[in-house]
Amino acid sequence: MSASTLPATDAMAAAAEADLEALVAISSPSGDADGADACVELCIQWLPTEAAVERVPCSSPDHVPDLLARMPGAGSGRVLLLGHLDTVIAHPEHLALRREGDMWRGSGAVDMKGGVALALALASWLAKRPESFAELGVLLVVDEEWRSEQFSHVARFANYDACLCFEAGERTPAGIEGVVVRRKAAGTLRVTGHGRAAHAGSNPDAGANALLALAQAASAAAALHLPSGPEALSVVPTRMRAGDAVNVVPANGELMIDVRAASEAAFGPVIEASSRAAKAASVQVELIRSWPGMDSTEATRGLLELASARLGREIVGVARGGASDASHFASAIPLTIDGLGPRGGHAHSPEEYVHGPSIRERAEVAIAIAETLLIQCA
Repeated sequence: MSASTLPATDAMAAAAEADLEALVAISSPSGDADGADACVELCIQWLPTEAAVERVPCSSPDHVPDLLARMPGAGSGRVLLLGHLDTVIAHPEHLALRREGDMWRGSGAVDMKGGVALALALASWLAKRPESFAELGVLLVVDEEWRSEQFSHVARFANYDACLCFEAGERTPAGIEGVVVRRKAAGTLRVTGHGRAAHAGSNPDAGANALLALAQAASAAAALHLPSGPEALSVVPTRMRAGDAVNVVPANGELMIDVRAASEAAFGPVIEASSRAAKAASVQVELIRSWPGMDSTEATRGLLELASARLGREIVGVARGGASDASHFASAIPLTIDGLGPRGGHAHSPEEYVHGPSIRERAEVAIAIAETLLIQCA
């Protein structure tokens, strides 16, 4: 980085560290109105004073509104900074940030309140340079971890030149800074079983066992699991519940299946297989959540080469299996880059952490990429 950029990086990192701790202190599981609103109010305080702030309808109708901020500039290029404020950790299991050396543990620290803090710090840095952009947008949603409807925000940014998403960052096995340019399509299947209750002891054959039907559907779906195949298809039954009593043939139940592949088209055979496999009772299969695939490898290659030169160390595009809202924007904004947040691990668990020193390192990466893309847009 240039000597003139170093103080800005220090300031960004310091702001992101403080904001991370404040955000992680708030328990905000998906669907919790008070937690989401508390996080949003903090983020509004940290936004540049130039920002025009809105609360826009969330994609999931049972959630509080998302946060959208726009800042006008005097230059060229429209850039969106993207993140989410919800977590998967329920209130009783929530953990505030605690520093254990370089490991800063806390609920949602890496997925993705650390990234949100870094995105807001970058927004403040860019706001001081209005001549470098035409418009800067910040979108922070509150339902990414459990969305009940299709993502609704893409059309708002149809004329934008770039989308930068701040899910967790990483390094390659060789220690090179990585940003995410390719993701699988991801979906959630809900299989509902419909059978007939009967006494499990005196008249079991009069029933139709929904639990067995769901187990048959799960086995048929899992048989298609082939991550090494042409579609890189993973099929993982994740949850099954059935029945109401220990001595009654289960009349109903529900099975959840996680599916991921190179494209959404690969989900069809899984739906068909699980629909046809059930013999013990009838089942209904629904695709209740879906993220498209993302591949901005070619669109971002030149940008990452130039940003590497600006940074003074290499930045490479990498693939990641997990879903992200960046995938929704990639089809409309080809210059979409994800994985700009700090590094960490154990997301969705009590051991979730951010690697403290990576906050500054990823601030450097974010500045290098932002500066480079705005120069390209000029």
